[in-house]
Formats: sequence, structure tokens, C-alpha cells
Amino acid sequence: MMALMVHLKTAAHLRGKGDRIAKVTFRGLSFYSRVAENCDAVAHFNEIFRWPIASRLDGNEMLEIQVYNYSKVFSNRLVGTFCMVLQKVAEEGHLELTDTLIDDNNTSIKTSVTIEIKYQSMDGAVGVWSDGEFLDVPDDRDGMFAFETESLLSSQSHRSGTPPGRTLQGSIPTFRKAGKGVFSAMKLGKIKSSKDDHKKLAEEPAVLEMEDLDRKAMRLAGTVDPDTISLASVTAVTTNVSNKRSKPDIKMEPSSGRPVDYQISITVIEARQLIGLNMDPVVCVEVGDEKKYTSMKESTNCPYYNDYFVFDFHVPPDVMFDKIIKISVIHSKNLLRSGTLVGNFKMDVGTVYSQPEHQFYHKWAIMSDPDDITAGCKGYVKCDIAVVGKGDNIKTPHKANETDEDDLEGNLLLPEGIPAERQWARFYVKIYRAEGLPKMNTNIMANVKKAFIGENRDLVDPYVQVQFAGQKGKTSVQKSSYEPIWNEQVVFTELFPPLCKRLKVQIRDSDKVNDVAIGTHFVDLRKISNEGDKGFLPTMGPAWVNMYGSTRQYTLMDEHQDLNEGLGEGVSFRARLLISMAVEILDTTSPELMSSTEVQVESVSNISESATGKMDEFFLFGSFLEATMIDRKIGDKPISFEITIGNYGNQIDGVSKPSSAKKRKKKDGESEEEENELIQNSSEDEADEDADLVSVSSTPPMRPVITDRNYFHLPYFDKKPCVYIKSWWQDQRRRLYNSNMMDKIADKLEEGLNDVQEILKTEKAFPERRLRGVLEDLGVGCSRFVILANKDVNQAGRTKLDRERLKSCMREMDSMGQQAKQLRTQVKKNTVRDKLKLVQNFLQKLRFLADEPQHSIPDVFVWMMSNNKRIAYSRIPSKDILYSIVDEETGKDCCKVKGVFLKLPGKKGFGPAGWTVQAKLELYLWLGINKQRKDFLSGLPNGFEEIKAAKTGPGLQAVPPVSLVYNMKQVFQLRAHMYQARSLFAADNSGLSDPFARVFFSTHSQVTEVLSETLCPTWDQLLVFDDVELFGEASELRDDPPIIVVELFDQDTVGKAEFIGRTFAKPTIKMCEEYYGPPRFPPQLEYYQIYRGNCTAGELLAAFELLQIPFDPEVIRRALIAVHNFAVPQIKVGQGGKADLPPLEGSTDSERGTILPVPLGIRPILSRYRIEVLFWGLRDLKRINLAQVDRPRVDIECAGRGVQSVLIQNYKKNPNFSILVKWFEVDLPENELLHPPLNIRVVDCRAFGRYILVGSHAVSSLRRFIYSAPDKTSNNWASAAKLMNGYMVLTNGGCQPRSSPSLSSRTLSRPAGDFMVDMDSEHSIRKMDTVVKLDATEEESDKDKKKKKKKKKGGMEEEEETDERVLDWWSKYFASIETLKESLRAQEVAQAEAEEREDLEIAAEAADIRHDDLILKGFKTKDKSREKRFFKDKKKGQAAEHSERRPVKAKVDELVVYNKELETEYGNFADWLHTFNLYRGKAGDDDEHAQDDDRIVGRFKGSLCMYKLPLSEEITREAGFDPNMGMFQSIPHNDPINVLVRVYVVRATDLHPADINGKADPYIVIKLGKSEVKDKENYISKQLNPVFGKSFDIEATFPMESMLSVSVYDWDLVGTDDLIGETKIDLENRFYSKYRATCGISSKYSVHGYNIWRDPMKPSQILAKLCKDGKIDGPHYGPGGKVKVANRIFQGPTEIVDENGLKKQTEEHLALAVLNHWEEIPRVGWKLVPEHVETRPLLNPDKPGIEQGRIEMWVDMFPMDMPAPGPALDISPRKPKSFELRVVIWNTDDVILEDDAFMTGEKMSDIYVRGWLKGQQEDKQDTDVHYHSLTGEGNFNWRFVFPFDYLMAEEKIVISKKESMFSWDETEYKIPPRLTLQVWDADHFSADDFLGAIELDLNRFPRGAKTAKQCSLDMIRNEHELPTISIFKQKRVKGWWPFVARDENDDMELTGKVEAELHLVTAEEAEKSPVGLGRNEPDPLEKPNRPDTTFLWFLSPLKAIRYLVCNRYKWLIIKMVLALLLLIMLGLFLYSMPGYLVKKLLGA
Repeated sequence: MMALMVHLKTAAHLRGKGDRIAKVTFRGLSFYSRVAENCDAVAHFNEIFRWPIASRLDGNEMLEIQVYNYSKVFSNRLVGTFCMVLQKVAEEGHLELTDTLIDDNNTSIKTSVTIEIKYQSMDGAVGVWSDGEFLDVPDDRDGMFAFETESLLSSQSHRSGTPPGRTLQGSIPTFRKAGKGVFSAMKLGKIKSSKDDHKKLAEEPAVLEMEDLDRKAMRLAGTVDPDTISLASVTAVTTNVSNKRSKPDIKMEPSSGRPVDYQISITVIEARQLIGLNMDPVVCVEVGDEKKYTSMKESTNCPYYNDYFVFDFHVPPDVMFDKIIKISVIHSKNLLRSGTLVGNFKMDVGTVYSQPEHQFYHKWAIMSDPDDITAGCKGYVKCDIAVVGKGDNIKTPHKANETDEDDLEGNLLLPEGIPAERQWARFYVKIYRAEGLPKMNTNIMANVKKAFIGENRDLVDPYVQVQFAGQKGKTSVQKSSYEPIWNEQVVFTELFPPLCKRLKVQIRDSDKVNDVAIGTHFVDLRKISNEGDKGFLPTMGPAWVNMYGSTRQYTLMDEHQDLNEGLGEGVSFRARLLISMAVEILDTTSPELMSSTEVQVESVSNISESATGKMDEFFLFGSFLEATMIDRKIGDKPISFEITIGNYGNQIDGVSKPSSAKKRKKKDGESEEEENELIQNSSEDEADEDADLVSVSSTPPMRPVITDRNYFHLPYFDKKPCVYIKSWWQDQRRRLYNSNMMDKIADKLEEGLNDVQEILKTEKAFPERRLRGVLEDLGVGCSRFVILANKDVNQAGRTKLDRERLKSCMREMDSMGQQAKQLRTQVKKNTVRDKLKLVQNFLQKLRFLADEPQHSIPDVFVWMMSNNKRIAYSRIPSKDILYSIVDEETGKDCCKVKGVFLKLPGKKGFGPAGWTVQAKLELYLWLGINKQRKDFLSGLPNGFEEIKAAKTGPGLQAVPPVSLVYNMKQVFQLRAHMYQARSLFAADNSGLSDPFARVFFSTHSQVTEVLSETLCPTWDQLLVFDDVELFGEASELRDDPPIIVVELFDQDTVGKAEFIGRTFAKPTIKMCEEYYGPPRFPPQLEYYQIYRGNCTAGELLAAFELLQIPFDPEVIRRALIAVHNFAVPQIKVGQGGKADLPPLEGSTDSERGTILPVPLGIRPILSRYRIEVLFWGLRDLKRINLAQVDRPRVDIECAGRGVQSVLIQNYKKNPNFSILVKWFEVDLPENELLHPPLNIRVVDCRAFGRYILVGSHAVSSLRRFIYSAPDKTSNNWASAAKLMNGYMVLTNGGCQPRSSPSLSSRTLSRPAGDFMVDMDSEHSIRKMDTVVKLDATEEESDKDKKKKKKKKKGGMEEEEETDERVLDWWSKYFASIETLKESLRAQEVAQAEAEEREDLEIAAEAADIRHDDLILKGFKTKDKSREKRFFKDKKKGQAAEHSERRPVKAKVDELVVYNKELETEYGNFADWLHTFNLYRGKAGDDDEHAQDDDRIVGRFKGSLCMYKLPLSEEITREAGFDPNMGMFQSIPHNDPINVLVRVYVVRATDLHPADINGKADPYIVIKLGKSEVKDKENYISKQLNPVFGKSFDIEATFPMESMLSVSVYDWDLVGTDDLIGETKIDLENRFYSKYRATCGISSKYSVHGYNIWRDPMKPSQILAKLCKDGKIDGPHYGPGGKVKVANRIFQGPTEIVDENGLKKQTEEHLALAVLNHWEEIPRVGWKLVPEHVETRPLLNPDKPGIEQGRIEMWVDMFPMDMPAPGPALDISPRKPKSFELRVVIWNTDDVILEDDAFMTGEKMSDIYVRGWLKGQQEDKQDTDVHYHSLTGEGNFNWRFVFPFDYLMAEEKIVISKKESMFSWDETEYKIPPRLTLQVWDADHFSADDFLGAIELDLNRFPRGAKTAKQCSLDMIRNEHELPTISIFKQKRVKGWWPFVARDENDDMELTGKVEAELHLVTAEEAEKSPVGLGRNEPDPLEKPNRPDTTFLWFLSPLKAIRYLVCNRYKWLIIKMVLALLLLIMLGLFLYSMPGYLVKKLLGA
């Protein structure tokens, strides 16, 4: 017999003196040694333990020895643990060693043990490796176990037992470093959070690579490793320390299913390469069921639309993301006919939303024809699609002239990683059968029939509907069946990979009136496929999917019907459906392919029962330990709880028995009697003790007892009711096990990441260590997964998806483990945040992998029932409570006590009703296979007796208990130290709350006092709960205290207190024998996040401790005798009762009466601070109760102290305060994180001493207002920022948006003294990131250079010098936009490169190679990263290309274009003046307080500054220090000031359409105070991107009028005009800001021209003023163009050219150079606002948070007491220039011949040419017809004349025309200048035939060929490579161009050539030298020399006949005439011959 023997000799180096005991564990079986009494440093045990074993010893098994300090009364305290791997023992059979122990922090301690181990194997041969695979009970086919020995076959041996014949390679650990001793690999510490000592290590067989063991052994021997120490952080409660209790979930409210606002905006720009001849295309955009159409463009294959559509939705996210966006191109649609579909493109909204920025911008959608899948691409449509949810802001790339040629293939509308060529595929969804359907119609007729005929039918007629990619397919209806069998498949044909993520399968009940859904299941295609190089196509099943929905009792109007549609969390099991899914890629070339994409339904063959797995019997056990917090509404009736799984256990409405008489194999909950019968029938192979086991699924009803005013509880004190259910399911546990393992790794990772974030947030030390620890855990977890997941590979019912998923999970986890290991080495102090982001990606990936797409066991529902009605429920996923003998595989809540909160079902749970807890349960659940049932009670708190049901017969030991009775009881005192809360939710109309907190613990509750009118209450109160009784062993309670629930309420004088929010906490526990002192006591105050639904509602600062109250010794003794049945000697215990507890301090405050304050050790340490307040003014106060605010005052309060401002005497006249600075002193905690909030309140003083609260604001963090003294030594200006204001720490470039990096770094690196900044006049410093741009271009390959040369030849690059006269403000604007785009591109490139570098590093380290080896090894990264790389390279390439292709830019002075608001760039201009919004009214409950804007009742302007006392003397002694102003020195006075405000509005983009036609007629309205400017006359008709180009002057007086509002309205002919959107600008902050935002400083100074200086003060005056205000030395202008300011020297040019061209000396350039670098001046420097254009989003109050367009504008302000500014800049839109394009069509050649000749059947064509520039309706012109061309040659000499207006800068033609007959006015369109020429064949009686066409883009078209021969198709095919010319530069071009058309196979074919001459003249030139149309005067063209054939026969019949006769049939006619003559002669001869003969004969 095999056995393992361990001889435990001694334990040495023990600390202290006492009794010791040891516990030795192997294979889950533990032996205790005897107690070594009263020993000192050494304990001699000298005991031998022997384990007989049934299976061979595995080298990976563990032996664990734990040494305890023994205590007779209390639980033993662990000294340390020793673990070893029995590798060496297994090999050699004998081992002796002495080694140290480790404590629960995995730290090695001095204590050591000496042991000897012997192992005898059966054959005595030791040293054979066993194969390291752990199995569940081996599945012997005959169903009997291989071993029956219960005693030792603990869970462990089943796993290590390896059935013969099954070995698995790869799981054997190999020695990598053979030389190292095995011994070092023997000790193994498991990394676990502290206090985990009782997790039995033996239960986790560890198979680890030897190297890891080495490393770990070394580590364990070494010092404490900081990585593994977990942080008790603010997330204290979410950290799961214990093993008996699971974490509760804080967020209560269901978030899915609630409707949200979405806006989808789609711009259809143009289409290209549409297939078809001479089409009239329309694009239809369809989202869900809404359709919108573009206008129709006639006869073109590349129409340009630029139409913008907006769709608004208010639906739940799930519904939104499943909607399909469909873009289709339709040919010739009009009112009468629907047109023919050319092709379409489908994608679901979710795909767009998951894109970066939630949008696709300027991408090409590939059109494909759904009716003909063999066809291929039908054309491209270029569009922008953006999906905006609430609060998303879309960053649209800046709209500017898009000059880049579009690379269609490179910019396809597809998510990254999807191939451009998608193939057609068939998606087969097979629907086999369903079970357990609910009754769907309790119709009266059915009952009547039953009564009369006795017919008993199932009351449901189900069918299945499958929806995918906008198509639906249905199976047949199975009449009257609860268990329908369909065996059909629904086939979809769709492109693969599809752009639709989910497939919806729904069982519906067919009904005559309307069909209703029974249940819905979504299949996520991403989860059932894998796109990697080792991936697999979507596949699934055959597997059962469970459907959940509303409760099963049928009602006519089901209030929860939405749940059955798949919206929201289902509250009850509905049915399960057996489906499978497969995808087949089609070979479109095969002839027998069905080419249509219609959905087909076909029948399939049945599948066997076993295909989905072997049926097994499952056992579910639940015990209710506590039911508290029961809502008082239901507290008056008895309450019971019911647990169901599937239909089992459901007593009210679960049973719907199939009426079919045949007895099916037991699957779903049929009635109880049948169940018993069935068990008896089926139990031959089971032990007969189960024969009578009847499920008990609900607790006995019980009346609740009152806890307090709001809640009741059930008195489950020592008697805990239990439930158990037996059910039958397919055994697919393996799926859930793998999921569980990944979930657990993810939970641990999430917890670690929370810790790291918390450390970062609270700025504690060493976040990088914690992150390293987290990564270490992740690596270990992943390798563990790889070992454990790979078992039971050939279990019954494994589907293809199971196998593939396992492979891909193993791969993913393996690589994740590798990456984690390697990231761990890269985590440094400065990279923590970046790496944290990467690790968060791991977390998302883990969660995604863990979600198992194929269900097996349905979820468990816990229902609270009252009066036989279902009240509230909780849904618990079955995988969370599934048991496995392998610890990692067990569900996270199995064998644990879980706090479960019950909620209301369905929509009832939305909003406030969803926040109240219906009941809180402490619930213990266990689900597993019946065979493993014996462990089901193992996780319960110890100390109970089982009470069985009474009716059980004798000998039935294994029946589960119906209740548990606890006789171990511990008594505790709970102390809740409630210190304060902050940022609470505003629950009253005043905008404040009257908060109090209620603390629940077990069945007790207490309340703090109510503090009125505050959002930041400081209760400073200790709540003491005496005599809290908890059941179970003391030691377990210490590690697993129940959770504390804290609810905050707002006290209302009338009615019920209103709920504010809730949080959970775990108390720190002190047992009686523990010492009350550091490190654990007294507990620290911690912040707990308060949740209200899913939104945060503040934070609570508190601490909780639970102190054990010692018992009377006698009581304890009796208890022990009762439990252990052995006599207990007299016990010595200290004094009974509460004397042992730390004393409570009495109330020090006489006013507070009996309220206890928080004791000293816990409350924070305070120091004295002074807070200075700057009172500036109040703005925009709204009316209060209809009365205006007249005499407001501001009260500031912090920690009970405060200060009041002076009263504003007349708010209307002057809303500013007369005294600016006041201060108060206050005691605040040393720890900044604990600082209480500061409250700002505004009250209005009314007559008779009444005060009314106007509004309030709480500053939650004072940190940014803490003053730090300036550092005298540093030259760096930024360190002197007065307040440590978040915005002002500018050193990191936060607000140096565009200082060239080279300069700033150079200037700061020099030593103090004179700094020199060289401002060279010629080289203009280009904006940001010039450096990057150069790098990007240097890598250009030779090929590109050649290309460039070629281009030069083509004449693209010959830029003329720009002429000063031509330049205007718009030139400057467009040049600046180019710069902006370049800098954005450069950023993109830099980012792409950085990402790539990181990818490479990671990949390289994963493969352990250095960078330089990369090339040598030809190292391949994973495919995905390769694709990513390609994508990035492309981006880089594009950017480089752009910077390459740019023609050398003309020198145009630029301004700065910000693609956001100016204030975001400059920190809201809060450099010294802050704006605090005042709130009033209840907070909105919508997500994340979105409605806060409605609550704003005004704004307080001012600032704060706080500092510790006393302050150093230096500051106050500075020159000119004004003691009245405190820290706020040099602040301007706040008297009213008159200002001229000049608003420039450039243009608006992407406006939301306001009219039915999808357009708007925008105009501008500007409001400032009382003045309003409406520009209604100048509205712009039907434009969504209007160019306004206007400036408006308004005079205003600050501070009364300081909020400027710029709105865009939509002009309507009738009715009022609608607001499209508006933007508000606070001018006052800009005016007073040190950034000097009054008038932007331009980069160059000029006195005339387009760049004229706008400010009335010249640069030198501004500089002088700045120097004077800042008290700095300067400016000193020196010779040679130098100026010195402070200690810096700047250089620059000194001459200026005036209007007359004369040069003058000037200092302005120098002064401007200083101003542009003002931020480098020490101490006073700020970045001055440059000349700019800002882009502001337009918002509409009706659609909060969703952008309605953007407006580009800027504001200048000039104080009226200064010299008046010059006239406003002229920025009026450029007038288009008038041109005339003259096109002479000379000849055509090789035109294909369409017709057959009238008489002879020859091929010929009647050719004419048609051309147009603006559009077919507008200006098409035709030549005359060249009839009867037989060779395809045509001669025309015909002139087209096209006059047009053209915008040079935008390269667009401008057309104004009425849109339809009904339009009120003309609409302006901009279209690209494209000349279209077409060749046609004229027909007389039918429509003309289109032969071919060519489009020439007048800016870029290929040069014409010299001769017709050289003209070929390549001129169009290779357009990109050929040199192009622009008619605007060449003016005159002549040549041959090809006509093309598409043939049947959509290939281009040459259909003719045209010789044309293009001549462009300006309108003036055209007037001087006019020409005639066609061949008319003036300047006529000569007649073409056409052959005579070209006449028309019915116009000149004679001519035609002559031609026919003469030309063609001349010889024929001559021959015929000759023959005729011959015939006539012959006839005459024959006729006259006889006469002559007669005459001759007769001789007459």
C-alpha cells in the first residue's frame, strides 16, 4: 500500500513562552500534533503522521505545516506556515530538512521546523514523473467510481488520480536551470492578500515553472516584499479579505434599459466610381426606420452632395447600438418610381460608437449589391458618421478646404483591422427546440373547450424570430406546445466580417391580434469568433441558451413586457432554447450559387440528446442567515423567500406541464409528484438515501419585526432557514469553471488597480510597488489558468466553440501573463500612470474573455414573497455559486455568505424607487453536482446544528437541513465614528439638504443628528451599538465581519425623509484578547463613496470598529461543553462585561447634550490656517420667488468659522463689492485630504431684517487655493504663481500652447544673468512641433523623391510669388488652418510612433530579445500588432506625404486657430479671478447631474487663498505691500468700466438642421446685457455651413453687462425663428486676465494691408505698461535691434514699410518680439493671448450636452478711456471671382458605333457631344449632330461657353439657384469645379444612347494627349501617377482625352476620344474679347469638313437619295444597267428574230 509519512521533530526560534501546536496537511487531510506545553524558544513535537494514499504521489503536490500558539479558549494564533512541493520526495522517496516558516504577509520569519519525510510507492519505484494533470472524478464508463475509500479520498486525491492511459504532454514542469538544487524549488509561498492564512494551501495544487519557484524561494527567504502588501484604502469595503463572505455591489440601480438621448449625424459628401451608365444617383441614409434622401444629381457617376443629416433618438443604449445604419445609392428615383438600388452598405450604430471619438470622418463606404453577391464593389460613398450620446463631445477635425486627393482604398469606412475586401458569407442559425415555456394565453375559450371536450392544450403557440443586420427570419409556428421542436435553420447572407455585432434570437408567441415576445437572447459575434491569425469563424453550439424576462404568470397587459424584448435585466426564467450557429464563407465564383441575400428558412435534421452534454443532477442549497432592511410598505404581512433555478423551485408560476402524455426525460420542473416518481425510477445507480429527497424551495412565512421608522427585519436569530432544490441540467460545468477562473483573476486585478489609483489619488508613497505586485499576481493567475483550464478535454457535449475558445483563452492568458511579467519590470515611479492605463486594458480584455457565450445552467433568482405575490428579487448568476474541488474554479460567491440587496422588478426599479433597498439578505448559496454534495455546508460560519425535516425516515443521514441552529454566539459593541460628509446631493429646493445618516448593522440601526442647510455636514458624532449579537466562531467573525450599511437622508419638515445615497463599510474588529493600540487601533478615518442609484452622491468620512465583549467564564464553559461534548476545566477570563473596552469620552460640549463626539485618537490633528477671501462681485442672479435680488451678501463658512462680505447696496447699479479682501482664521486638519469643504452662500437682505438664501456653492477641495511662497532662487517665472492654483502650474506647458519648444528650453537652461533671445526677422518661428515634422519627412524614400521631381516636370510646383494686393484676411485664415492641420497630423504621427515603440518594446521583451536583435531574428510580432503597425505606418506615411506634397508655402502672416474655446486653452482665465456657480433647487437625478445647469442661479466672482499661520516676514516686507489686500496684491480696482466690444464671427460649421428639408437659414444674434444685435436681414439661405464674415460693435459697461451670448437662429418665413444653438462668453474674466485677452497680439507688426495692427496701443506702449505694472526693469532699446527687459535680451528687425512703400525706423517689432515671449520673463510672465480665431460649440438648452454645431469667432475689447481703436477688420466673405470657360470641341475619334444603318445594316453612330460645368440642369450644352459616322470619327468645331463664379481659396464654384419652384429665395451651393464631357448617339424616335464620358477636375486633370493615337485609358486609370495641370494656372490647354464607360462586368472600357481645347478667361477679359456659342459670331469657328454622309434623309430626301445612289451603289447600278441593256437587247432579239427569219426565209 502506498503511504506518505512525515516525522515532525521540532520547531525552533519561537518567540515568547507558551503552548504550541502544529497542524500538518496533505491532500486536504490535516492532522494536529499534540500540544507542546509551556515551551520557550524550541518546541519538541517528535510525532509521526501517516497518510495511506490511493494514487501515486504527484511531484507537484504540497505538504503544509502550520505552527500555532495554542489557546484553550480562543482560536489559535498562527505563528507561521511552511509549504513544500513534494517533487524531490516523489523522486527519491526520502528527505530530511530544516527550514524557516513564513508569516501571513509571505515574509520569512526566524522560526524554523525540522522534519523528515518518507514515501513508499506501491512498486517501490520512486522517481517516475507523474503527469501533473488534475482531474475531476475520472469518468469511468460503467459509472462506478474507481475508488471508494471515503476516509482519505478527500477532494485532493480525485484530482491527482490519473486514470491509466491518459497522459498529457506539456503539463510537466521542466527544469530550465538544471544545475540549481531542487531544494530551492521546494518552498512555495502563495501570493495572497494578508489575513488569508486559513486558505488551505493544500487545496491549490501548484504547478509552477521551476524558475518562478526559484525566484519566489529567494524572495521568501529575503526581506518583506512591498509589492504584495495590500492597501487598506478608501475602497476598504470592496477589498475582499475574507473567505467566508463576498463583496456586496454598491451600485444598485439597473442602468440598462433606461432611455437616453442620442444624436446621429451623417454627412454624405460625394460618391465615386458608381457602376452603371449615365445614372441619376440619389443616396438614401437609413437609421433604424427613419430614411432621409440627398438631392438627385443627374447623369454622373461621381456626384457631389455634401448633404448633412441628423437623426435624434431617445432610446436605451442597447436598442440604439443594435440599430442599423444603411447607406444606399439609388438610381433615378423620383416621385413616381422608387428607382433601382445600385448598392448599399450596412453597419450597426454600436460599431460607430466604439470608434475613437465615436465617429468616422471622411471615409469611403463600399457599396455592394444585396441582390447579386457575385458582383463585387458597386462604387464608393464618402461620408462622415458620428454618434453622440449625452455628454460626449465630438472633436471634429477642422473643416477646411480638403485639397488632398482621396485615397479611396486607404480611407475605407471600416473599423481598424477589418480587411478592405470583405467576402460574402452565409450565417446559419439552427433552431432545434425549446423547453419550459410559460403560459401565454389564459384565454377563456381554452378553458371552456377543456370543460366540454376534455381537450387539454398547451397555452402557447411559439415560433422563433432571428434578426441580424437589419434582416429578419422566422421559423414556423408550433401550435400549442410548451416544448416545441422546430429543427429549422434560418440562413442570412451578409458580408464577412459583418459590421453588426449582435444577432437577436427571440421566441415569440403567435397570436391573432399581435405577437408578443416570450424571451430574447442576443448572440455577440465577437464572443463566438476570434479574428486573430489563429482565430476561428463564428460558431456556437449546439447549446441551450436561457432566456429571462418578466415573471411567468400571464397577464394581458404585462408591465414588464420590455424585459422579454431583451431590455433591462430579466427578473425570471422564461424558457431555454437549443440553437447552434455556423458561418460559411461563400465562393462567389461557383456557378450554382444563389446570388440573392434574402433570408431563407430550411429544415435540418434533429440532433441527439447527448449533443449538448450529459444530463446530470444538480443540487442547490441556500441558507438565509439574516433578512434586514425590509421596506416598511411590505412589513405588515408575513414574508417568505423563494429560490428558483430555471423552473425548478418555482411554486407559483413555474409549472407548465406539457400536455403530451409521453413521459420525457426529466428536464424541467414538472410537478413534485412526478419528480419523486422519477427519482425512484432513476435511482438504481445512485445511493438510495436520496430516494425521498423532495426540494424545499421557499422559507416558511414569517412576520417582520420593526428595526426603525423605515425598515423591518425578520427575526432569524439563532435559527436560520434553509432551502434546497434538485434539478437536472446538462453538465457543462467546465465552461463556467474557466469563466470563474478568469473572473477571479479580473476581480483581483481590479481590486489592485483600485488600490493603485487610490494611492495616486491620496498621494501616498510607492504606487509603483503596489502596481508591480498587481502585475505579479496577474502573471501568476494567468499561468495558473493555463494549467487548470486544459482538462476534461473530451467531455460529452463539447462544441467547436468550446474547443476554439479554450485555445484562444489559453493563448490570450499566456500572452497576458508574459506581458504582465514584463510590464512589471518597466513600472517605474514616473511611468506608473501610463502603465496603469495599459493594465486597465488587460482588465477589459479579461472581463470580455470571461463572459461565456454558451450558457448551461440558468441563473438563480431569489424572490421575496408576500401574500403569494412576488415583491422584489435578486438575480445571481449560477457560475458565481458553482462549486468545484479546485479552489480557483469555484464561483466567487460559492460557499460564502453574500450580502444580497433585493430590488424591484423591471421599470419599477428605475429612478427613486430603485434606490430604496427592498430587503437586505445575508445569504449562503452552494450549487454543485449531487455527487459532490457532501461539502455543501463547508463555508457556513461554524457553530451550528442541522435541523432536518421531520418526515424523513430513519437512516437518511444525507438529507439537507431545513434550518440551522447556532449555539455559538458572540457579543460585540459597534462604534461608528461619523465625522463628516462632503459634496452631498442637493435634495431641497434651496439647493441644500438637511442631512442625517442612518447606520445599519445586522438588526440594529442608529441615526446621527440632523444638520440643517448644508451639503457638507460635519457631524463629529460617535454612535455606539451595544450588545450586537453575531453567530459563529469568534475567529471567523474577526476576518469576516458583516457589512455596515450607511444611508444618508434629507430631513423634511413634512413627509418622509428623502433618500440621498448609500455606502457600505466593513468594521475593524478587536477580539477580547487583542491589544487596543497601533497599528490597527484606533482605526483611521476613511472616505467612503456614496452612491445614489448609479451616480455618485458625495463622500462620507468615517471609521467603524467592532469590539468583542468578553463573556462570563461560566457561560463560555457551558457553551463549550454544549459544542464539543468534552469537559472543560475552569477557565481564567478577565472581568466580564464592558470594562475591557477602551473608554468612551463623555460629551465635552455642553450644548450638544448627550451626543458623543468622535474620540481624539480618531479625529484628525488640527492646525491654525488663515483663509483670505477676495470678494469681487455677483453676476446673473436670477429672481427668487418672483422678487428680484436687490441687496445681496456673500457668507463664507469653513469648519464652523467664516466671514461675510459687505452688502451690495444696489445690485442693479453695481453688482461688485466695495471692500475686496477679508480673512478669517480656522483650525483645519494637517492632512490636506481631510480638509472640510468651504461653503459659499449668497443671501438677499430684505426689509425687516429678513434674509433669503439665493444660492450656494461648496468648494470641495481647497488644495488649489493653498498659497506657496515664491522660490527666490529660481529664475523660472512659473514658480512664482501666487496661488497653487491647478491651472497655474504652468511649468509643464499646461498653458504654453504654442511656444516653440526649442526656444523655451534654451532660455531656461542658461545661468542667471542676461538672457539672449534671437528673433530673426526672416525666419518666422513655425508653430508647435516643427521638429517632429522634419523627422517625419527625412525618412522619405528615394521613390518619393523621384515622384517629387516628376511633379515638378508636371508644373504643379511652380508657385508664383504671392502678391501683397491679392492677400486678404482670409488668406491668413486659410494658411493658419493649414498650420493647425499640420500640427494635428504631426501629433498623430508622434503618437503613432510612441505607440509603436511601446508595442515593439513589449513584444521584444516578451520574446526576451534586445532591440538590436530584432532585425537579426526576423522577429515576428503577433498578427494583430502587425496590422496595427501597418495602420500606423500608413498614418505616418500620410502625414509625411502631406508635409512633402505641400507646395512651398507662400509667406503669409498667420494667426492661431484654436479648435476649441479660448478659455479651455487658458484655464478659464481664472488666473486670479475665479467664478463659482451658485446652485439652488433640487439636483436632477439624471445621469451624473446633467441638469445642474438648470439649477445655476448666478455666479460669485472672487478667489480664496489659504496658508498656515504664522506667515514668514519676507512677503509682508516687500516694497509696496498693501496689508489690506493680503495675498491679493496688484489687483485692478473693480469700479464700473465702459468697454467697446467688437465681435467677429467668421463662420459656422455643422449646424443642426432646423427645417424640414434638412437645411437651415441661419443668421446671427448677439446679446450683451440689455443690447441685442439681430442680423436677421442677412440670413444665409439653406446652409448648414454658413460663412458669415461679419463684425459687430457693442458698447457695454462691466460689471453689469459682462456675459456675451452669440446665438445662431434659423430664419423662417412664417412663425417664429428657432434657436439652433448659442454660446456664452464671460468677457469680464477675459478683460481682467493677466493673459491679456482683450485684443490678441499678432505675430508681425504692420501698419497697412491685410495684417494691420488692431490694438489702439502699439506694442511698445503695451510693453511699457506691462513692465510698469509688474515692477520690472525695462524696456531698454539698444542699438543693433536689441531690447532688454528684466534680465533678458531680445533681438528683432527695426524697420517698417508704410503705405507709400517708404522705410522707417521703429521699435515696434522689438517690443512685439518681447510680447510674444512674455511668458519667459521671470516672476510676472504670462503667455499673452495671440491673434486668434476660436471655435466654440453651439448648444441648445432643449438638447442639453449635445453639440448643435460650432461657430468660429473672436472678440476684441477696448476700454473707452483709452484712445479709440481703428475701424474693424474687413473679414467679409470673399466674393467669388467670375470666370468664363470656353471649351472648343474640335473632333472625336474611335467613338463606338451603336446603330445599324437603315438599309444596309452597317454599324454607324450619329455622334454629338454634351458638356456641363455646374450641373446638368443648369448649363448643359450640346454640339450639333455628326450623322452617320462610320469610323467613329466626328468633326464639330463647336464652342461651349460656361460662365461661372469661383472661389480660389476654397477651390469651389459658387452657384445660386432656387431649390424648387416653391422656394422663397435662392440658395448658395459650392461645388468642385469639374467639367463633364459626354458623347452620345442621337436617335430620332427613341431616347438617345449614352456612349461615354470624362470628368476633368479643373484644378487637377491629366494633360491631354498630342494625338488621338497616344490617347488611351491609362490617362484615367493611372490618374494619380500622371502629372496634372490646373486650368487656373495654364489658362489654355488643348489635347485629346478618352471617353470611358463601364461594361457589364463593371470594367472601364474606352468608348471614344475627344479633341478639345479649354480656355479660361476672367469676366473682364471675356467682355473685351467675346465669342459666340457653337459656330456663331463673334469669332466664329469655320464649318467642319464633314463627309456627305452626314445629312439627315428626311430633311433633304433628294440629296440623301443621290448620295445613296451615287456613292454606294454606283457600280451596282452600272452593272445592272448593262445587264438590263443586255436583257433588253436579247429580248428584242428574240422578239424580232422570227420576223426577220421569216422575212429572210421568204426573201421578202
